[in-house]
Amino acid sequence: MKGIVLAGGLGTRLYPLTIGTSKQLLPIYNKPLIYYPLSTLMQAGIRDLLFIVNAEHQSAFKHLLGDGTSLGCRFAYTIQQKPNGIAEAFLIGEKFIGDDSVVLVLGDNLFYGAGLEALLMNCTSPEGGIIFAYHVHSPERYGVVSFDAEGRALDIEEKPHQPRSRYAVPGIYFYDNEVVSLARSLRPSARGELEITDLNRLYLNKGRLTVKVLERGTTWMDAGTFASLRDAQSFIHTLEERQGVLVGAIEEVAYRKGYIHRDQLRALAEKTQKSGYGTKLLALLNGT
Repeated sequence: MKGIVLAGGLGTRLYPLTIGTSKQLLPIYNKPLIYYPLSTLMQAGIRDLLFIVNAEHQSAFKHLLGDGTSLGCRFAYTIQQKPNGIAEAFLIGEKFIGDDSVVLVLGDNLFYGAGLEALLMNCTSPEGGIIFAYHVHSPERYGVVSFDAEGRALDIEEKPHQPRSRYAVPGIYFYDNEVVSLARSLRPSARGELEITDLNRLYLNKGRLTVKVLERGTTWMDAGTFASLRDAQSFIHTLEERQGVLVGAIEEVAYRKGYIHRDQLRALAEKTQKSGYGTKLLALLNGT
């Protein structure tokens, strides 16, 4: 399975923070925001990834992440000329996807949970599409999935004024290879975008969409506003400092998944040791 990280867009909800930089390069405690969705895909076993970014930020992403070799992965980069909707990612990445299935994650989404890795790994051979549902307080801000009495998905609506449920669709989506042709059949919505909700509805109408409700204890954050950025900062700080765990550390994931060996992790850790981040990585080698 291939992976796509959508990190384009203008980040206007975070102006003036994002006038001179990409939203996905902003810090979430001790790591850039992009580390969190990237680590999520790496946890799922995805090692061949395409980053879709703005032209003015491409060099910064390449400087930060490189070609993926140091993490036992392969990274490629391409440009999104303007924000034409999430579903456009499958048209931009058509050659990269080739004949494979693909998972798309939004570059400003953060996921955390004890059973999350196993859940995602079970989604990497989809027959159709697989999306998730997450109970939220303000569903009108998101794509919303509604269910029948037996828990089967009935419909998906994009930012409805009167939501039919409180289950939002988080920004990670697994699809078989048909996603490219289905994305090509989409027409722009009233706001001029190729909507991921419309794509998911196509799969749903064909009877080929699986919706999995994320369990309690799983955290999903969309760090696209000042408030959610602050909340994500606080959440990661609390987890790492009180519990002594690393969250969203791509180097740790690469090591634990066996993508890199001890000496490679040590070399990565030594580059960031002065900040204290590398010290936490070195502790992995000592089993602490």
